[in-house]
Amino acid sequence: MEIMKKLKKKLLLVGFAFSALLLLAGCVQMDKKTGLPTGEGWVYQILIRPMSAFVDLFAVHHDGSYWLGYGWAIIIVTLIIRLFLLPLSLNQQYKATLMQEKTAYLQPLFAPINERLKQARINKDQAGMMAAQQELMKAQKDNGINMMASIGCLPIILQWPFFIALYNAARYTKGIAGYNFYGMDLGATSNTWPGLILVVLAGVFYAVQTLIMYLSLPEESRKQQRTMMIISPAMIVVFSFMSPNGVTLYWVAGGLVIVLQQMIVTYLIKPRLKARIDREFKENPPKIADLPKDVTPSAAVNQGLKDLSAPHPKSKSTGGRNAGKQHRKK
Repeated sequence: MEIMKKLKKKLLLVGFAFSALLLLAGCVQMDKKTGLPTGEGWVYQILIRPMSAFVDLFAVHHDGSYWLGYGWAIIIVTLIIRLFLLPLSLNQQYKATLMQEKTAYLQPLFAPINERLKQARINKDQAGMMAAQQELMKAQKDNGINMMASIGCLPIILQWPFFIALYNAARYTKGIAGYNFYGMDLGATSNTWPGLILVVLAGVFYAVQTLIMYLSLPEESRKQQRTMMIISPAMIVVFSFMSPNGVTLYWVAGGLVIVLQQMIVTYLIKPRLKARIDREFKENPPKIADLPKDVTPSAAVNQGLKDLSAPHPKSKSTGGRNAGKQHRKK
């Protein structure tokens, strides 16, 4: 049940992103005869026209002769925009990874609450579910875990105008349609040869990105991500298959940066965060006393945390019916 809920949320987010892209693409006013933008409307004026000019900057000289051409221009502009937004994306992923690694580190302490929550759901015990959820939220808060802090919408909101402009610029910039890029007409749909090469490349880049992320996850989390490993690249392949080669080329170039971003997160950021979390919790042990009574000493010791079975220094009693309670107090 929990896995399905998480999967639905991810699918809704991906679907919403693509829907917004297509919606704003549809807001471009088109000439019914030529099938090209009329040049009117706020979407075209604010987003597409400036981005088209940016593409032209690398594609043609002032006299109209080709410089790098439209194929390389789309690639260069996409890389510039993606790399410009990379620090923002990395910062958001840093926050998300920090919360994920903290949660993974403290999982032995949260396990009893999660088990009670699971059993309450199986038994349809609403009161038990609410009590377990509140316990879990308190335990996370006491130990500095706030998953909501890592789900910022600002990076996505800031990126959308650039990506929407790039998508439409690659689709509607004058001169792209009919331009030959290594045997591919950038204005033709990618469902024919040799445009299918771009479709495959787009799928491969996004598959590599999800694979790197998948392999960096702990075993218990991989089960939740297996479906997304297939869905994310598959959606890119489907949209590329239906798009002009110029748009698919944009997705290929963007996919290259996405792979780079995931490698930075997986091989640079995540190991440093793990070392930082390990050091912080060893210097300042988690607030185990605030966690439920059924957290076992062995679970804490196995994780390298404070031994719950050790008597409190201030406690004079080492036995009796209240000894267990005294051991759990600070």
